[in-house]
Amino acid sequence: MDILLQGGTMVTPRGSFAGDLRIRGERIAEIGEGLAPEGAQVIPVKDKLIFPGFIDTHTHFDLDAGTFHAADDFATGTRAAIAGGTTVILDFTTQEKGETLMEALRNWHGLADGKCSCDYGFHMSITDWNEAVKKELPLMTREGVTSYKLYMAYDNLKVSDGEIFEILKAVEQEGGIIGVHCENGELIKELSRELLARGETGPSAHPRSRPAELEAEAVYRLLTIAKMAGTPVNIVHLSTKRACEVVRDARAEGQQVFVESCPQYFLLEDSKYELPGFESAKYVLSPPLRGQEDIDCLWEALGAGEIDTIGTDHCSFHFKGQKERGLADFTQIPNGIPGVEHRPALMYTYGVGTGKITREQFCAVLSENPARLFGMYPRKGALLPGSDADLVVWDPEAEGVISAVTQVQHVDYTPYEGMKIRGKPEMVFLRGRLVCREGQVTAPGQGRYVRRRSAGRTV
Repeated sequence: MDILLQGGTMVTPRGSFAGDLRIRGERIAEIGEGLAPEGAQVIPVKDKLIFPGFIDTHTHFDLDAGTFHAADDFATGTRAAIAGGTTVILDFTTQEKGETLMEALRNWHGLADGKCSCDYGFHMSITDWNEAVKKELPLMTREGVTSYKLYMAYDNLKVSDGEIFEILKAVEQEGGIIGVHCENGELIKELSRELLARGETGPSAHPRSRPAELEAEAVYRLLTIAKMAGTPVNIVHLSTKRACEVVRDARAEGQQVFVESCPQYFLLEDSKYELPGFESAKYVLSPPLRGQEDIDCLWEALGAGEIDTIGTDHCSFHFKGQKERGLADFTQIPNGIPGVEHRPALMYTYGVGTGKITREQFCAVLSENPARLFGMYPRKGALLPGSDADLVVWDPEAEGVISAVTQVQHVDYTPYEGMKIRGKPEMVFLRGRLVCREGQVTAPGQGRYVRRRSAGRTV
């Protein structure tokens, strides 16, 4: 039987309009006013907004950090995602040194397949570049992996500037896109050594080991390399005004640059690193939280359409027993925070609700832009006949308070504890099936792997 969502407001990046939406099987069948209710289960959605399912461009589930594991695996992480209205996540497969890309991809399929409550795909993180790996890129394309990640920091992950240049050109031949973690890893190591030598061992030293200048320098260096390679590039988790200005300058010269940021850089200040005791460890992530000037710049950039996607960089570690490992050395605090569950409500409340962005812009950066950039549009991220019926029925008046006690994420804290929200999902559909109602996941484990096409060149 069809499902008819009757009397809602459809939201797209190009505008909003009242109407009905018919789901038939796994797809959107039609959208219009006064659609015939015969033969359909009618669900009244008056005064509700209907968004295409949200897409999180940046998660780290089931991450193996050596002596301990991330708190959320693919089962718990994607359950939290769907509870918040996210119907697709893109996680980071990581190639270990000496490993082929295909071996890495099989490992991640082993972690995710059959466990996910939302649809999922993988970016491929390349850490060991050589000719054999280069020859695997067409295989990755056939496997539906068309986006990659490179690191400019972390000794076990980073690649050299020359390798970035080579990889950019090789991935461009496949029509792929590369996202880059932009921080100057060598200077971070030196600053960390100096801080520890002075006895500055607590979490408050973390942001001083990774100042804004080190992100801006790395962004400038990356964009110089990309310009020489003649390729577009995606900057992940951009966090500072300085880096934003570097991007603006490059775009003004005609360079194609895509930018992702995350809710924490819009909503949490670096004053979190001055909390009493060891509480600040909850906010140790990289890049670190920044100052109000940076926050204001990011909101301005988002409103101006200069930020293309909003991911979370969800990488959850328990405060007790995991974050606390760094009590005597801030460099040993596991980097990362949870957020996959709360991203839509946070960005709607503090973006749309305050007038900083429109609901149409919210739809663009959470749904359509990531689908376009990462080779899923119009199957995903769209309210169009024939698109997957990944839908969020959004109640703009619903109110709540974020709390670790009530969250679905499998972690013992949330960095957004006590923050009020206004606007949240009432119903979430995944490929035409109602999988979540009022924050309760009613049909877990329905996620499928998304084979993606070549990356987009516009958003």
